[in-house]
Amino acid sequence: MNHSADYERLAERLAETGLDVEQIKAKLKSQHIETPSWGYSNSGTRFKVFAYPGAARTVEEKLSDAGYIHKLTGVAPTVAIHIPWDKGDDYNAMKDYAKSCGVGIGAVNPNVFQDDQYKLGSITNPNPAVREEALAHLVECCQIMGKTGSDLLSLWFADGTNYAGQDSIVERKHRMEDALKETYRHLPAGSRMLIEYKFFEPAFYHTDLADWGMAYATALKCGEQAQVLVDTGHHAQGTNIAHIVAFLLDEGRLGGFHFNARRYADDDLIVGSNNPLELFEIYHELVSAGDRANDVAYMIDQCFNVESKLEGMLLSVINCQIAYAKALLIDRKALRERQLAGDVMGAHRTMMDAFETDVRPLLAQARVEMGIDPDPFARFKNDDYERRIIQQRGLTQPSGAGFPVVD
Repeated sequence: MNHSADYERLAERLAETGLDVEQIKAKLKSQHIETPSWGYSNSGTRFKVFAYPGAARTVEEKLSDAGYIHKLTGVAPTVAIHIPWDKGDDYNAMKDYAKSCGVGIGAVNPNVFQDDQYKLGSITNPNPAVREEALAHLVECCQIMGKTGSDLLSLWFADGTNYAGQDSIVERKHRMEDALKETYRHLPAGSRMLIEYKFFEPAFYHTDLADWGMAYATALKCGEQAQVLVDTGHHAQGTNIAHIVAFLLDEGRLGGFHFNARRYADDDLIVGSNNPLELFEIYHELVSAGDRANDVAYMIDQCFNVESKLEGMLLSVINCQIAYAKALLIDRKALRERQLAGDVMGAHRTMMDAFETDVRPLLAQARVEMGIDPDPFARFKNDDYERRIIQQRGLTQPSGAGFPVVD
């Protein structure tokens, strides 16, 4: 692709519609997509984890891989960590090592879903001793935030029940609220607590935080710095996620995203891979919100099981870039005029004109101006980074199904 000539043609067309191409490029250059440490290691589905050559084995190797993805894209400057998967003895050293890799530590994610004592729940468990242990872990993660400089605590709970009558749903609701209010008190100054939800799995009768409304109501009871985290895979079939995003933005309670894609449920597929229109619609609402979306955190949350960890992560970041670029190309003046005139198809076509635009030349030009390769995929294929880490790390066999297991 001759991106320069294609870019000039696209820029000329956009200028004719009154769009400021330089302003669009500036926004693309400042985009921030956080990658997850666990996406670089051997993790996969609930049924099987296939070992991948060169997969990261330590937090240092995860940070190194994340730094490489940021070097290719220029828009992935932070790495989310999961505790205890990424637990360390010296968080200043971890922070310094991340900096040497060109990235920083992002959201801290507690883990209260893997240990045997959490079989009946963590902070909603009927056993007060288990609840205290889970709460202590959440508080520990708040302390780790202070040590790493993170300003985000990202919370997801597997808590729920499998059978009617197994436990009191209302009492579990109260336990959840009490624990999150206490966790909120331990947040470092200026940080935020993002509350995630999931409508089913691993609990199949009811989940304690099953949808955005429950997460929103819980956040309201905790305080201004408690917000909702939208995982794009955690919804029932047919859910209009863009509608949820628009509502939470208007309420000032959209804290961030865990981006992935699903076809059936929480499939953890590459974001934008099987429904790019949905991702575009989400970004349209974010762009429409203007300054109200300034503090929204954008994080990848995927497990690459049959694909290259690095190439899968690279595609995930670029798919977010593409969706954002297309959303920035919507002629919002024309869209508003057609909405107010009741021109249903005219308004829809205005959206689709942007969605159907090939924005790759625009992104390539933005990358050139950022001093990075205009084609990250070609750079990845021609580079020797993956070959070198395969030689250095070899093939580490995963310990079983699902998420990483901590020794």
